[in-house]
Amino acid sequence: MESIIQTENVNRFFKSGRETLHVLRDISIGIKPGTLTILRGRSGSGKTTLINLLGALDKPDKGRISLNGVDIAALSEEKRDEIRRLEMGFVFQATALLWMLSAFENVEFGLRVAGIDSKIRKLRAAECLEAVGLGKRMHHKPHELSGGEQQRVAIARAIAHKPRVMFADEPTAALDTHMGLQIVKLFKNLIVEEGFTIVMTTHDPGMMEIADKVITLEDGEVVDEY
Repeated sequence: MESIIQTENVNRFFKSGRETLHVLRDISIGIKPGTLTILRGRSGSGKTTLINLLGALDKPDKGRISLNGVDIAALSEEKRDEIRRLEMGFVFQATALLWMLSAFENVEFGLRVAGIDSKIRKLRAAECLEAVGLGKRMHHKPHELSGGEQQRVAIARAIAHKPRVMFADEPTAALDTHMGLQIVKLFKNLIVEEGFTIVMTTHDPGMMEIADKVITLEDGEVVDEY
């Protein structure tokens, strides 16, 4: 099976005063479709920088990042924005929900931004909230939901437009271990039921056994893959 995402000798540098930091060094990895891949490592290992590059939120200084054979780093910003909007979904530690809107309205709003027809928006928003176990809570506002439920709303919003790949940067960091495991098991269910490919970062060792692939970074380099 060919990789849906492939990187070749990816490097990223950042300026810090007069110093240049080599944050990622010659990263060459492949991510198969329909899998859950975890990027792990300590704070400062480069995992967030890497997931931002994979999600076309940033560009490498050297190397190639391919999505289904297309080098996304070489595309115009307009085309990269289109790919992010139509083919990718994002979940972060901070859910960034609109607090004046209900769970349903938050998901529906994301579809509206994507230009989806009104009737389809309403059906898909309800469908996604059912998929993440919030069918009976969809008309509650974020302040009426627990932290785990808020994260589930964010996941429903991220998958509503049926992206090829979903990226999750430390989505369980603000949750306790039990709720964090529930979120990762939800990811696995979405892969089976919806055919998603999911890439997430975490430093929680309890999540590793659930993943299809674990990539460990240390000082900007891949030191282990299994």
